[in-house]
Amino acid sequence: MIAKNIECLTQRVARCCEKSGRTPEEVKIVVVTKTAAAGQIEEVIKSGMRILGENRVQDALSKYALIGERAEWHLIGHLQTNKAKDAVRTFSLIHSVDSVRIAQAINREAAKLDKIQDVLVQVNVSGETTKFGIAAKEAEGFIKEVALYPNIKIKGLMTIAPETANPEEVRPYFRALRELSDTIDEQLILSMGMTNDFEVAIEEGSNMIRIGRFIFAKI
Repeated sequence: MIAKNIECLTQRVARCCEKSGRTPEEVKIVVVTKTAAAGQIEEVIKSGMRILGENRVQDALSKYALIGERAEWHLIGHLQTNKAKDAVRTFSLIHSVDSVRIAQAINREAAKLDKIQDVLVQVNVSGETTKFGIAAKEAEGFIKEVALYPNIKIKGLMTIAPETANPEEVRPYFRALRELSDTIDEQLILSMGMTNDFEVAIEEGSNMIRIGRFIFAKI
């Protein structure tokens, strides 16, 4: 089932890229493994997927012990400062930097390892109080401040759109993040789009989508 779902997903991504005048290679797929068992993750890797996304640092540690560096690990969930040490040791990319306090903790732990930690800045484009992320109007100033930290490299932006049955309803939020990116650096990673809305996200410029349910559910 997992292999077939991945094949279906990659085909849909390819069609969407063609429609948008892009190549499938421009869009990276992060497989969200928060509910997946080790055997399922093994099947994901056998199917050619190499980027795994975890919501919680603690959950990632046990899976990392089994999978190790056969995959590239991304933290896509909120990071608590007391988990920064393990996060820096485990993840190649942290998607969820949204405060100076978190950035300072990452920079401090990365310095101890002589590592430059790649991160994305999480932007709360929708303004929902239930979501993490900095306000769009604060993003540019925040990025300039965090960019001064020697052991952090800002690679792009991330957002989570509101949940809705109609993907078209979230198009304005993806467009807003892309427009924000354009004002900062057109080469930035744009991590946006999940199972319900990844095609709209790609059409609006996403080059990194985070997919879990599509791959692991019977759809």
